[in-house]
Amino acid sequence: MNSQQHKNIKWGIIGLGHIANKFAQDLLKVENATLYAVASRNLNKASEFAKTYNVNHAYGTYEALVNDPNIDAVYIATPHAFHNENTILCLNHKKAVLCEKPFAMNLSEVDEMIATAKANNTLLMEAMWTYFLPHYQFALQHIKDETFGKIVKIEADFGFKPELDMTSRVFNKSLGGGSLLDIGIYPIFAALSTLGQPIHIESKATFFENDVDSSCLMLFSYDNDVEAHLKSTFLEKTPTEAKFYCELGTIKINSRFHGPSNVTLISEEKEETIDFDYSTNGYYYEILHFNQLLRDDKKESDVMTFDFSRTLIQLLDTVRHQIGLNYK
Repeated sequence: MNSQQHKNIKWGIIGLGHIANKFAQDLLKVENATLYAVASRNLNKASEFAKTYNVNHAYGTYEALVNDPNIDAVYIATPHAFHNENTILCLNHKKAVLCEKPFAMNLSEVDEMIATAKANNTLLMEAMWTYFLPHYQFALQHIKDETFGKIVKIEADFGFKPELDMTSRVFNKSLGGGSLLDIGIYPIFAALSTLGQPIHIESKATFFENDVDSSCLMLFSYDNDVEAHLKSTFLEKTPTEAKFYCELGTIKINSRFHGPSNVTLISEEKEETIDFDYSTNGYYYEILHFNQLLRDDKKESDVMTFDFSRTLIQLLDTVRHQIGLNYK
């Protein structure tokens, strides 16, 4: 057996907000993995985070973390606008990178990240955690197997009504705030992971007074009149479900479809809901995958591939251009 198969992976985290806390909680449940160091531009914040999760090393700069020779992998959970810069810093120090979605702000930045990973022969993956969740893989398998025949229509939405605090990252245009990049990526992901790239896209949006998109409606068209009706919004709470209408039935991923959930299979004969007994926040599964890639000395995921990440950001770019959303 390869001696690397049980290697303990030492992780660092850059950016210590809400998602980093969820990720850290799951990382503690992963065998042969250690949260070794955390970093924030605010040393006090890093120290408090480290204390919460019993981490031995807290850094007040990202540079200090990537210069730590003991770290194998870095999870990047900074605001969207910094993903490119932070990822390239890590890759140039030969640290494997799991970078939160969206991978970056646009295709050009994503291409630069991928090129840097290849130049440094270092593992890089976009942290689209949904892809690795058992319920989502279950739904994908039924779609692939055509349990109910081919897909004829998709409906996927993600909406909630955050507190209207224009100082928050969610509403900060310079940080990539707005519904499209923050949550619209998930309905788009649902369409891309099941139907592939559309042949036509129509998008429209509403905006807050500061020009951050408050909601976005997207229609993806495919061959044979197949459509994906997608929605993201900060104006209302929506079901946040993904429904795959097929020729002979429906595969419905229940709320909130992008995180740990369950799946309902609906046909003329019966309706059955399958549970998956989740006991983690859901980040656990992408961590397992990433750790195995590292142990196998892989430089790219066979699930969340570079091509998939490139297509995903291209779709986001297309929608953004259609609705007139410019971040810079």
